[in-house]
Amino acid sequence: MSKNEKLHPAIPDLKAAVNAGKLTRREFIRYATLLGVSAAAASQMIGISWPKKLAAAGPKRGGVLKISQSIQKIDHPARYSWLMPSNSMRMVFEYMTLTGPDNVTVPYLCESWSASEDLKTWTFNVRKGVKFNNGDSFTADDCIFTINQWLDQEVKSSLLGLVGSYLKPSGIEKVNDYQFKLHLERPEIAVPEHFFQYTAQVLNHRTFEGDMKKAPHGTGPYVLDTYKEGEICIVKRRSDYWQKAADGKPLPYMDEIRFIDMGSELAPQIAALKSGEIHLIDASDNPGPQIMKAVKGDANISVLPVATATTRVLRMRVDMKPWTDNRVRMALKLCQNREKILALAYQGEGLQGQDFHVYPKHPEYCEKPIPAYQPDKAKALLAKAGYPNGIDVNIAVGSEWTDIVRYAEVLKQDALPAGIRVNIQTMPTSQYWEKWTEVDLGVTPWTHRPLGTMVPNLAYVADDKGNPVPWNETRWVDKEFSALLDQASGTLDVEKRRQIFCKLEDIQVTRGSIGIAYWMNTWMCPSKKLKNVEAHPNLIFLFNEAWLDV
Repeated sequence: MSKNEKLHPAIPDLKAAVNAGKLTRREFIRYATLLGVSAAAASQMIGISWPKKLAAAGPKRGGVLKISQSIQKIDHPARYSWLMPSNSMRMVFEYMTLTGPDNVTVPYLCESWSASEDLKTWTFNVRKGVKFNNGDSFTADDCIFTINQWLDQEVKSSLLGLVGSYLKPSGIEKVNDYQFKLHLERPEIAVPEHFFQYTAQVLNHRTFEGDMKKAPHGTGPYVLDTYKEGEICIVKRRSDYWQKAADGKPLPYMDEIRFIDMGSELAPQIAALKSGEIHLIDASDNPGPQIMKAVKGDANISVLPVATATTRVLRMRVDMKPWTDNRVRMALKLCQNREKILALAYQGEGLQGQDFHVYPKHPEYCEKPIPAYQPDKAKALLAKAGYPNGIDVNIAVGSEWTDIVRYAEVLKQDALPAGIRVNIQTMPTSQYWEKWTEVDLGVTPWTHRPLGTMVPNLAYVADDKGNPVPWNETRWVDKEFSALLDQASGTLDVEKRRQIFCKLEDIQVTRGSIGIAYWMNTWMCPSKKLKNVEAHPNLIFLFNEAWLDV
């Protein structure tokens, strides 16, 4: 925010909420930065110091970072289904904003922004002097083109459900080459946070024609050298990257990063990490405790823990029998022994869930009791639904997600007393991602989002034509839920938003389409040769200033 711009009128109210003990200091900083205040200024407002960016201690230049990662099929970043491809490609393509490990959103390719009092007009100022790796200048046209890609129904991006819930193409205004405005259909507090969704990588409007491999022209610190699906991705250092280190020296430090597909089995990857053959395993797609427990105590490997809203969603297609009947959906959810599932599937490393997609540490979370395991009640519900002799169901799970397989196994065992006979259909993870929105019953990984409004807008609403948005894998749309979600998305006051969420959570529990048995702790476990890195709740890689002790 420039000196000429005024503070958003909600800032004094947020500060008063901190003084009254209704809002934590961290939450104040989070909301103030979303409204365009710098993190340093927001910290100063509440009497604390925001840590200054310091130059890395003795960084070395050069070296090749080696990361084990599944090299997935890619074409359009707005269509990523999972985090892994975004981790390799974020070395080449960047974002308009950046939400850090602390969940605070700060400027990136957009150097500042501001919101109108009613949160319906947002002004973004584009950073000057940035170039794509093919020499083109980065301007507001690239941001506008990228946002329009998200809103294009032919692209089928998950961002159509998130950003498209409040923005139409006609609401995008180019002010000049380095400024654009968004005129929203409804108030929305989290616009800058949405622009750091892993699918929101900024494209070169002059060269992108649908396949990022054919025109890998990003603004990032590396250039794409090789991309072979199922084998390897290699990115190499740029000599003209726009961002500088704290000491003013050029970035990045490393010469090259190699993402190597070592298959789905963790044991050989862990062995390679321990031997020094690789420096890191990309665990964003499979963030279980196995890696952490295998390397804990190894003098050459760091264990960096992070609490996160990552979870596994037991999801039922409400447009496919028998899940069209809410009584059958509720019966299956009642068969979850959550304490047992968390202990056996995820070694107790997390929190129990309550069948609504709001994490207990989200600021708007409304506390609810943990649902009990009730097979007798489930059996009675099935009888009322027309299944007095029970029911046979198939559940699709990705075989490499070992905690999901175990989750399904525990559910199968505990559903039998209710008369639900579960047949587990395991398949390679890649195959699950090909059909994750199509199976009638499955378990899908969902990664961390900083606010409780974000996943519901991605996964449990319809577009403006009434059709479920691209990531609404259950096809569940509830008019009351959607109206309340719109209201919550434009409500700054956390206590008022929490009151709305009490209703949202109840709706999802009583007539929703999902079960959530547990939330997952996660860990980043890099070689100690990899310096200046932090664990992010999404396990994404922010390696612009990372270096190797070679």
